[in-house]
Amino acid sequence: MPYIKKEFKTIKGKKIEEFLTQDVLIDSKLLLSLLEKGKITDENNSRLQKNQTIKSNFIYIIIFEAQTKGLKPIFDSFYFAIFDKPSGIMVHPSSHQLNIYTLLDEIKYLFGEKGSLVHRIDAETSGLVLVAKNAFSDMILKNMFEEKLYTKKYQALVEGEIKEELIINSPITNDTGLIKLKMKTDLKGKESTTIIKPISYDKEKNQTLVEAIPQTGRQHQIRVHLNSIGHKIVGDTLYGVDESFADDFLKNKISKEKREEITKAKRLMLQANYLEFNFLDTKYMISSKQNLIN
Repeated sequence: MPYIKKEFKTIKGKKIEEFLTQDVLIDSKLLLSLLEKGKITDENNSRLQKNQTIKSNFIYIIIFEAQTKGLKPIFDSFYFAIFDKPSGIMVHPSSHQLNIYTLLDEIKYLFGEKGSLVHRIDAETSGLVLVAKNAFSDMILKNMFEEKLYTKKYQALVEGEIKEELIINSPITNDTGLIKLKMKTDLKGKESTTIIKPISYDKEKNQTLVEAIPQTGRQHQIRVHLNSIGHKIVGDTLYGVDESFADDFLKNKISKEKREEITKAKRLMLQANYLEFNFLDTKYMISSKQNLIN
């Protein structure tokens, strides 16, 4: 349960910093971070500030506490680890989402406060997520991702037949419709390129398993690009479906049965399948252990 709300009986008249460091024994660095992010409130849900004198009987703190469900990395070293995330698990919680298990739970549980996500993938996307285990590797690996000094390959199951390799060069920008999270292809957007390679075709279902290699890193890039050429990803609840359905799904108003009926799958059929990079003069080539279509 990453973000939980804790209640503390106060000592009125004390400064908030004194009470929380001396009586609750919260680390001073963590305390300042919590105050700056507005995660400490009084009984009226009013945000408490630095140097403020406590006037209420109780204060409430929204704090991250890691909880494990036993998910282990498929690769682990002194500097970094790689998880093979199942579909349906967020990599990081939002501060307004309480008691939601995410991959960050396992990272903090196993590696402590120094463990950090190098990059993210969508909750419904399964596959490889790189995690730094100390400040040095966090700096090096995040810079590697910013400079795109890595190779990441995905697998996706799409509607229709794709017979040969495609290169999709379509700029991507924010959609202007009902759903703010959504993206779209638009000539005014940012340059975006995805290479699509067919792997196998299921004639009975009229679905193609493809390898998708993004050359840029736009939000929802593979989903947007495949949908833009008429080959939406099987199981997609955001692209290639009615906006009212997508909005209801995001608000948890759609049953599992209805979702499967509309999207033809229980999950988004997209997986971060392969990651290759160099770190301290060693090349790493890691493949997902999951099978996307079985």
